[in-house]
Amino acid sequence: MFKRSSPPSPQTAAPPVVQAVERITSVLGPGVIWEGKISGAGGVRIEGTFEGQIALRGMLVVGESGRVTCENIRANTVIVAGAVKGNITAQKLEIRATGRVWGDVVTTSFVTEEGAFLRGQMRMEDHVELDLGPEPETTPRFEPPQP
Repeated sequence: MFKRSSPPSPQTAAPPVVQAVERITSVLGPGVIWEGKISGAGGVRIEGTFEGQIALRGMLVVGESGRVTCENIRANTVIVAGAVKGNITAQKLEIRATGRVWGDVVTTSFVTEEGAFLRGQMRMEDHVELDLGPEPETTPRFEPPQP
């Protein structure tokens, strides 16, 4: 009735799934008003007010206190918890419950929470061309001189 089972045979572990890790590298804090252009690679979080152009190879997060006015936002991932006035082109768009978007959207992946607001046209595509230009050159790290 009770048998000692043989030890499990060794199995090869499945290779780990490699996922791109997107992280915030720059923050525009609450109370800050900025007009201009955001471009390059990395993650940007906006908690203040921004007006201008955004073309980002990475993630853009508009926090709950963030207000963005931009004719066209282009980024790999856009997460909106604040307010955006302008068109969005992104591989992934997420509008949180507190998020408000006024503009047209082109994306391959769309996530929304109950209470989110979108006024504009939504176009889902198999592939989105962000047209961000060539890969930015990496800036060498500053190394202080050795004594």
